Amino acid sequence: MAGKDSGNLKTVRLWRDAALRARKLRSNLRQLTLSATGGCPGAGAGADPLESPDAPQLVLPANIGDIEVLNLGNNGLEEVPEGLGSALGSLRVLVLRRNRFARLPPAVAELGHHLTELDVSHNRLTALGAEVVSALRELRKLNLSHNQLPALPSQLGVLAHLEELDVSFNRLAHLPDTLSCLYRLRTLDVDHNQLTAFPRQLLQLAALEELDVSSNRLRGLPEDISALRALKILWLSGAELGTLPNGFCELSSLESLMLDNNGLQALPTQFSQLQRLKMLNLSSNLFEEFPAALLPLAGLEELYLSRNQLTSVPSLISGLGRLLTLWLDNNRIRYLPDSIVELTGLEELVLQGNQIAVLPDNFGQLSRVGLWKIKDNPLIQPPYEVCMKGIPYIAAYQKELAHSQPAVQPRLKLLLMGHKAAGKTLLRHCLTEERVEGSHGGGDKEKSYPPSPPTSSKGIEVTSWTADASRGLRFIVYDLAGDESYEVIQPFFLSPGALYVLVVNLATYEPRRFPSTVGSFLHRVGARVPHAVVCIVGTHADLCEERELEEKCLDIHRQIALQEKHNAEGLSRLAQVVDEALTRDFELRSASPHAAYYGVSDKNLRRRKAHFQYLLNHRLQILSPVLPVSCRDPRQLQRLRDKLLSVAEHREIFPNLHRVLPRSWQVLEELHFQPPQAQRLWLSWWDSARLGLQAGLTEDRLQSALSYLHESGKLLYFEDSPALKEHVFHNLTRLIDILNVFFQRDASLLLHKLLLGTSGESEGEGESSPVMSLPTQSQDLLRATQLHHYVEGFLLHGLLPAHVIRLLLKPHIQAQQDLQLLLELLEKMGLCYCLNKPKGKPLNGSTAWYKFPCYVQNEVPHAEAWINGTNLAGQSFVAEQLQIEYSFPFTFPPGLFARYSVQINSHVVHRSDGKFQIFAYRGKVPVVVSYRPAKGVLQPDTLSIASHASLPNIWTAWQAITPLVEELNVLLQEWPGLHYTVHILCSKCLKRGSPNPHAFPGELLSQPRPEGVAEIICPKNGSERVNVALVYPPTPTVISPCSKNHACLVLKVAALLGALVPDSPVALSHISSCCGVHAVLVTWLGDADVKMNEAQVETLHLKGSDVCRKG
Repeated sequence: MAGKDSGNLKTVRLWRDAALRARKLRSNLRQLTLSATGGCPGAGAGADPLESPDAPQLVLPANIGDIEVLNLGNNGLEEVPEGLGSALGSLRVLVLRRNRFARLPPAVAELGHHLTELDVSHNRLTALGAEVVSALRELRKLNLSHNQLPALPSQLGVLAHLEELDVSFNRLAHLPDTLSCLYRLRTLDVDHNQLTAFPRQLLQLAALEELDVSSNRLRGLPEDISALRALKILWLSGAELGTLPNGFCELSSLESLMLDNNGLQALPTQFSQLQRLKMLNLSSNLFEEFPAALLPLAGLEELYLSRNQLTSVPSLISGLGRLLTLWLDNNRIRYLPDSIVELTGLEELVLQGNQIAVLPDNFGQLSRVGLWKIKDNPLIQPPYEVCMKGIPYIAAYQKELAHSQPAVQPRLKLLLMGHKAAGKTLLRHCLTEERVEGSHGGGDKEKSYPPSPPTSSKGIEVTSWTADASRGLRFIVYDLAGDESYEVIQPFFLSPGALYVLVVNLATYEPRRFPSTVGSFLHRVGARVPHAVVCIVGTHADLCEERELEEKCLDIHRQIALQEKHNAEGLSRLAQVVDEALTRDFELRSASPHAAYYGVSDKNLRRRKAHFQYLLNHRLQILSPVLPVSCRDPRQLQRLRDKLLSVAEHREIFPNLHRVLPRSWQVLEELHFQPPQAQRLWLSWWDSARLGLQAGLTEDRLQSALSYLHESGKLLYFEDSPALKEHVFHNLTRLIDILNVFFQRDASLLLHKLLLGTSGESEGEGESSPVMSLPTQSQDLLRATQLHHYVEGFLLHGLLPAHVIRLLLKPHIQAQQDLQLLLELLEKMGLCYCLNKPKGKPLNGSTAWYKFPCYVQNEVPHAEAWINGTNLAGQSFVAEQLQIEYSFPFTFPPGLFARYSVQINSHVVHRSDGKFQIFAYRGKVPVVVSYRPAKGVLQPDTLSIASHASLPNIWTAWQAITPLVEELNVLLQEWPGLHYTVHILCSKCLKRGSPNPHAFPGELLSQPRPEGVAEIICPKNGSERVNVALVYPPTPTVISPCSKNHACLVLKVAALLGALVPDSPVALSHISSCCGVHAVLVTWLGDADVKMNEAQVETLHLKGSDVCRKG
């Protein structure tokens, strides 16, 4: 939830600074950290002392009387060592966190006359002991968080010197009245308890500066809360507040206020009196209007209003001149005031998930904005692609628009898709070609239908169609081949901002064929392009009787409605399960193995719920009814044309169709497609730069224009690729022709192309060497036999050497450099990889072999061994197995397994591929990737990643599969509308050979291992326990930077192949979503780990988690 993530990085930095300051202060004290030496016999180094059956033993060293700080944390202690009180006469700080104490040890009382800090957090305390508490009269800091305390003793009131008290994450329903006696208390943490009202005892604490009562069901605040006049930081997140009392506005010292996740609809008028307020979080409330009481708060630096119901932002927001952070995401804002550009100090501006179409002029003045999120808005001006690049690009666009004549480019991408022989190609010709007039008897002219196109398409074809010359409206028509061979590349062409025409052959349609002819295509489009516009067209209507035609159209309409209803109801049920899980406390949910989302954090549950909500809110826009068409009937064709034009011109459906661009940008695009460069496969970067100068773009303005053309799919330029960064790919037609060559599975056609290529080479050689004799018939036969062998290997194993690929592409490439660039591009797209090329090294003259995984047809495992001269070792005995399983209930993305096979190649060695399985090694650790197609309508497709190792070495298995999991996650980001689940299969069930092993929630992969827990229960067998190391990775998985770069790159390739015309925001928005706050926090904590011991890092991590929760 955006509101919860807001500002947490800054706050985490504050906690980090505080931790470092505390460490520096303690560095002057004499410190001692002790670890247990006893415990479970035979326990290895990785054994958790908290779960050892025997209590560990600690032996105090001699001569420790001058020790001032003693750390006994994380030892599984139930009692402190004997003689502790008498031996430590100078002790001031005692750390007992992460042990097994059920009560405060009596020995602590002996230290009471000089102890100033006590940390007993993360234990099993159910009571404190009145005598022990009474003895701690010098205590200044007391941490009792993360225990099981139902109440606090009244003796707590005698700790007159107490300044900081943390009792968060307990079971407190009330606080003792004597708490009001703690007159020196400055910080109090009572969050995540069971309070049902604001504790009135706190009103007596006049020195209180920081108070956290979040996640308690307070439902209201007392009017006299104004008594806490020293309060500077107040956390009231998730306190079920509906209103704030007027007395709240008298907390004049407040600097930071968290009110997120409540039910607030308005703020008191006097709220503007809080003039010292610097940070305010009002996310996840019910505000429909921007609170006017905020506008006079001139000192406000951070404002979070995410996930409300705001429809506008007032122009007076410019009065908040010190604002550094403004989060307004996930509201209903339709426009921004022009005055927002006056907030020139802004560093964070988050606007994603609104209804903003146009940004104000001079928006580029917000040049200091570093954190910028704008995805999921129907942006027209500036274009979405420009906005996603950041504020500098918006500034350059607006500057260019001001200096040049604006140009409108009304053109729409139209995709014809459907089963093989559905009639797509004939329909395309009938729609796009001019009507042919012929003379028939007596000189009367009659329009003849249909034209005479080829009976079927030659792969994927692209046609430009001027649908209405008077209005300048053009369609770019993509005829997507219905042959399954092309499934691996079809997703590249499915992009937002297009009109999808699903073509169904009504002559052969039967109700039982609905899933394959209609349903699967709708699932595919919905998964790739949520909220896409789909028109269903039935062809061959002239071959059906009138009643038959009506029945078939009605059946398609009925089954579409049933499929959509079934899918939506299923998603709603899943969202309800998440809601029910969220109503239970995390600790309760984690204690019940049979509970839904066992062990899953609230943060991950909210993320899951948001995804379900996104899927429900972005269903396909399916136009009804089904349009029956006969290509022999001009009137039916004209009706279809009129329908397509009316849909295309609907501004709410296709807002980008009429967006304005700088004239110079349009000229630059046109120059790339004019002779002589139009015939070339690629241009050098300098060639493109020279075209920019012809368009009137100076060097400082050229990059923004090229960047837009790249992002919007007009051309490709990979500035992050050493092999491709000096080249610009601009010829879409030739690139598609090349792709079509690779995905034709006709052996005779492939052999024919190769023979033509060899004859061309022979002719070329003969011209250059007149004395060379022509090849003999036997040589021709031998060459044909060799080429036939290569074709067989290609169709069976997907293997081709580079010199044969050159023959295959002979008509499309002129030079060796063309071939190398193409192969690099195909690798970038995930279509093939080089088998025997050493990483970062040349091949030294040996033949380069390329593998196209989509062509692997059988289970023969040693095709690559023949080339590499290696053999796979047999699998070792499986001690413990790790298996991550992805399940796809509705649809499995076409070509996903083949592309995934390419993407993991850089991570593995000694691989052997089958059609649905890959055996490989990560170093010396085996990995197996398996795809299992659904065997029935009710069964999902699954893809699993598995490895194995002995339990002490299970970290090696995690190390092996984690990069593969991350690569798959990146590929799945290209399918934002796809519903899938991830699970960790129970190792114990797998070892037993269970056909239906228990599946732990995949969300656990992104969570740290639970504290103080060594084993968790498998619900399939209540008596069986599974080591946490078999369910949780050593460190939570995140998207790595290299994977993020790959995601950006793949989406840009998709933009080129799938978006000759401007796109809408959906697909490219997922580039920025790779970079989450969690990943940054984990990275930072990794840095912190170098400087701090484990306990300090875990403390900081927990506090950071609290900050994320509160933020």
